[in-house]
Amino acid sequence: MNAERYLAQVEIAWCPGCGNFAIRRSLAGALAQLELPPHKVVLVTGIGQAAKIAHYVNANGFNGLHGRTIAAAAGIKLVRPDLTVIAESGDGDLYGEGGNHLVHNIRRNVDLTVIAHDNRVYGLTKGQASPTAPLGYRTRAQPQGSPSAPMNPLALAIALDAPFVAQAFSGEIERTADLIAQAIRHKGFSLVNVLHPCPSWNRVQTFAWYRERLVRLEERGHDPSDRAAAFAVATKGGEEIPIGVLYRTERPTFGDVHPVLKGEPLGLRPLPSLEELRPLISEFA
Repeated sequence: MNAERYLAQVEIAWCPGCGNFAIRRSLAGALAQLELPPHKVVLVTGIGQAAKIAHYVNANGFNGLHGRTIAAAAGIKLVRPDLTVIAESGDGDLYGEGGNHLVHNIRRNVDLTVIAHDNRVYGLTKGQASPTAPLGYRTRAQPQGSPSAPMNPLALAIALDAPFVAQAFSGEIERTADLIAQAIRHKGFSLVNVLHPCPSWNRVQTFAWYRERLVRLEERGHDPSDRAAAFAVATKGGEEIPIGVLYRTERPTFGDVHPVLKGEPLGLRPLPSLEELRPLISEFA
């Protein structure tokens, strides 16, 4: 299937040179690789520059509240497990305002793919430091430097035993597409953290800056089934930045274990009639 099929022919309101353009192409490439019909895909986003991607891809789209991207995506997936549901937004939306939903939906292991556009800033609201910005990172909003230590989403996901954890770089479109496709294919909660430059607000982590530091895990012989090794890679620190699949495992999904969700999708079940509901209503009369 041609990836161009998934690219909506609309005006795109991202800044020139933004890594979001490349991530959009990677997502289209992944959907084409998996030959997913657009009407069977739901792209759920929140608020922010990255969240605009729901308008730029030919698939079902849902824009939710800031930080509630994963919550909305989980609801859609639980009601319609027959659909491919992708939660995609920025690092501020998913890790800041939405951090609690990230944690608890990994615990539940809802069968979702989460793609985080990680540029270490809030790109829509003039470049404040995001949860992944390094300590001391200077912005116009934090001229003295960010006073908070950075969040490590990869280590957090592995610590919570997320079934699939990967990191990509937007400068490598085909490689990122392959990682996204692997995440979608893997059953359970999948996180792909995509590092990408913000040419408007982040003048430190540029394309060149990343390329000097990227380490491809498969070239290092990394075993993604080894949780301890994955956690060590995620927490190593230093100048090397890992890309590839850090961790992969299998465990029952929320839909597998919740009794109400077994059988026909909730969204396709016939609604009860008023007569069937009357005994239940009478209990509260």
